[in-house]
Amino acid sequence: MRAWDAEGKPRKPRVVCIGAQKAGTSWLHQQLNEHPKIWTTPFKELHYFNARHCPEHRQWLPWHFREAIRATEKRFRARGEEMPEDMVRYLVGMTADPMFTQKWYRQAFAPAPRGMLPLDTTPEYSALPDAGVDEVAEFLPRAKFIYLIRDPVARAVSQLRMNLARRKALPKTAQGYLHHLDDAELADRGDYAAYLPRWQARFPPDRLLVLPYGRIATDPAGLMREIEAFLGLDPFAYSRLDTVFHRGADAIEFPEEGRAILRDRFAAQYEFLTANFDAAFNAALR
Repeated sequence: MRAWDAEGKPRKPRVVCIGAQKAGTSWLHQQLNEHPKIWTTPFKELHYFNARHCPEHRQWLPWHFREAIRATEKRFRARGEEMPEDMVRYLVGMTADPMFTQKWYRQAFAPAPRGMLPLDTTPEYSALPDAGVDEVAEFLPRAKFIYLIRDPVARAVSQLRMNLARRKALPKTAQGYLHHLDDAELADRGDYAAYLPRWQARFPPDRLLVLPYGRIATDPAGLMREIEAFLGLDPFAYSRLDTVFHRGADAIEFPEEGRAILRDRFAAQYEFLTANFDAAFNAALR
């Protein structure tokens, strides 16, 4: 952590990256983590709002926080450093009941020094139900939101590979992927036609910035300039614009037959994107 105010008061995030899953949120989180005016928690993804409005998520959230703490400890060991006592106390507090209360969420950003904008990057927020987005709007009246969008088929393929890798069930043949195309999550996490209008109805363009995933590869510096302008930040020279974070596991190439099935299945998503964004935006989704 670059900055840590052990005596800081509970705060709310001022910047929230809401998704989509497998659409570059880890890359964006790492870039913003470098900016001297952005403060991030020791681990990505707080899952506050989805824990409150998507009860099924509570089944895997304990695993998420255990993994997050383990990764934080690993980073310190890799540098040959001992974790500061202030951070140890913070991590213990963040994983102690009661979790996912307003007090807990505010406390997550307490160490952020004044003058820095606290950031919450949690892709699951993009899929919140209406009541969840209502709570976001009521609880975070000053925050700004960033929503990265990826080509529906490419996003679903990436998510499927991640899910299967976590279950140690990656197929040994390309045809093996076809048995998993009915996983409801593949459509749910990329349902832009349902989710994006919920956010746009509550947040005007000066508070909600929607960006295409492909610009991470084709124009990362320009993408960050646009984000900085949106957040009111001075330009910064990022050191890892070309870095790939969370590279997927090695696996058999996904078959074109499967992509054709998904393209047909996601036809409504492509129609929505074409109707609501210009040709340049849609060309940059991949």
